[in-house]
Amino acid sequence: MRTTLLVVGETSSPELHRLIEEYRQRIGGYIPFDIEVLPDPKRRKQQASIANQQQATCEAIASVIAPSDLVVLLDERGKEYTSRQWAEQLQRYMNSGAKRLLLVVGGPYGFTPEFKQHYGQQAWSLSRLTLTHEMVRLFAVEQIYRACTILRGEPYHHD
Repeated sequence: MRTTLLVVGETSSPELHRLIEEYRQRIGGYIPFDIEVLPDPKRRKQQASIANQQQATCEAIASVIAPSDLVVLLDERGKEYTSRQWAEQLQRYMNSGAKRLLLVVGGPYGFTPEFKQHYGQQAWSLSRLTLTHEMVRLFAVEQIYRACTILRGEPYHHD
């Protein structure tokens, strides 16, 4: 199974981009993994309302979701896991038989209620804190990498 982190808009900080790329490469040593970046509607429509930007973002995300994908939204109201619990959940996802695990990070305004209702059966919360959508990328790839090392019994994670 391929695992894809689907994000909206490029990472603006070179430092964050470098760290995200480092973890992307590390994860690639364990599982087929990539990061897919969709254009940020905010960048194209500077005068669009927040609701319109949110709707455009969700439409763009929906356009790349295949029926065979197992979709997990990264959402503040999703399920919280410890790192070990997340590793176990990631293993269950990988054993599900889906063609691709699609971990979706919304744009700066998150997902519409309709999008969450349709695609939000699986949702993962990294924290109860509000995080920028760019920081979520870094935390997500680090936790995916950590889960891979836990599943292999490697010494990266310390309880």
